[in-house]
Amino acid sequence: MKALRIHEFGTPSHTILEDIAPATAGPDEVTVRIEAASVNPLDLKMLAGHMQPVFPVSFPYTLGTDFAGVVETLGANVRGFQPGDRVVGRAGASTGGAFAQTAVVPANSLCRIPASMSFEQAAALPTSAGTAWQALFGVGKLVAGQRVLIHAAAGGVGSFAVQFAKQAGARVIVTASSKNHGLAKELGADEVIDYRHEDFSARLRDLDLVIDPLGGDTAGRSWSVLKPGGTLVSLVDPTIAPRGDVNAAFVFFQGDTEVLQGITKLFEARRLQVILDSIHPLDDARVALEQVASGHARGKVIIRASR
Repeated sequence: MKALRIHEFGTPSHTILEDIAPATAGPDEVTVRIEAASVNPLDLKMLAGHMQPVFPVSFPYTLGTDFAGVVETLGANVRGFQPGDRVVGRAGASTGGAFAQTAVVPANSLCRIPASMSFEQAAALPTSAGTAWQALFGVGKLVAGQRVLIHAAAGGVGSFAVQFAKQAGARVIVTASSKNHGLAKELGADEVIDYRHEDFSARLRDLDLVIDPLGGDTAGRSWSVLKPGGTLVSLVDPTIAPRGDVNAAFVFFQGDTEVLQGITKLFEARRLQVILDSIHPLDDARVALEQVASGHARGKVIIRASR
């Protein structure tokens, strides 16, 4: 089978598409024929070696965590799945393996996907939608009537966060470039700020929650828009800490099949849009990685397993 691997840390140019022997499923594992995988900023950090202290890898390492595909074989202890089941899942960061034609994963990392959902749509969900859910409700404790600011509303996490927050009854304010204002409003934003031409911190005050996937200056200016007791949730700064009477927390989503299953049900009920920026064959996975590295993807970038 084909797999996108690295033998050293570096940039997308260091990735190599290789033919390797498929692994065999252990007693609690499942072999999945991967149909689609999505690219996350985490994949670029793993590639660069930035996550080695937290998620150590050994070489050669197959990139990718988020995938969707079809169950092929089951380990002896696996119950609840059958060959042919359409599934979505998330591999551990240290294990990787999503950017390949098949993967062996723990059965408890999988959930079924509805017939109405494509493999590409399913693969977009695990990390981005899961992170959005945890940031809003797990850490942010968002409830109806509150006001939330979501930065990078057209990105992978942002596009899901806008929808979840709106459905929860919050007033949703977002930052996005002018070309993405229409999309942000379609997803549910009540107010859209063009970050290139307007300083959101000069316009907003007394917010309950800010979701920040950017860090840097954006994070620095986000403190002032929160009310006492409000919360700044960072998706990029693990050192963030409360300041005065404003709460702060870092979110790093590591997988939750119960949350993921609930998100697929929202899609099945036609209450969730999955925004796909582009779809690349596995042979062009480097291009997909470079596109995410540019920071301008609209929704999710997908790799389609080629055979």
